[in-house]
Amino acid sequence: MITLTDRAILHLQQLLQEKNAAAGSGLRVLVEKGGCAGWQYTMKIDQAGATDSIFVHGGVSLIVDPQSFEFLNHSQIDYVEALNDSGFRVENPNAARNCGCGTSFEPKTT
Repeated sequence: MITLTDRAILHLQQLLQEKNAAAGSGLRVLVEKGGCAGWQYTMKIDQAGATDSIFVHGGVSLIVDPQSFEFLNHSQIDYVEALNDSGFRVENPNAARNCGCGTSFEPKTT
């Protein structure tokens, strides 16, 4: 399960409306190799595919592919507003450490 905070739901609703996103669109969260800690989060407005997991909160969808779900299970997506940077942030209990930029992480080893 991956959850969205109330603040993230509100901003995602606004973003989908501003982008005139097609019905069924949601926020896709991907985990890809890269970034300063080894893995990075990528987000975009997208439609779900056949193998994706879809988590619906407050009428908006969070879309995650099976490979990314391995890294993101039990995470929470928040929306943070700061002077130097604003945007969606992943609070990931599966990360051993996070980069200062907030978009890169090193996974815990099992």
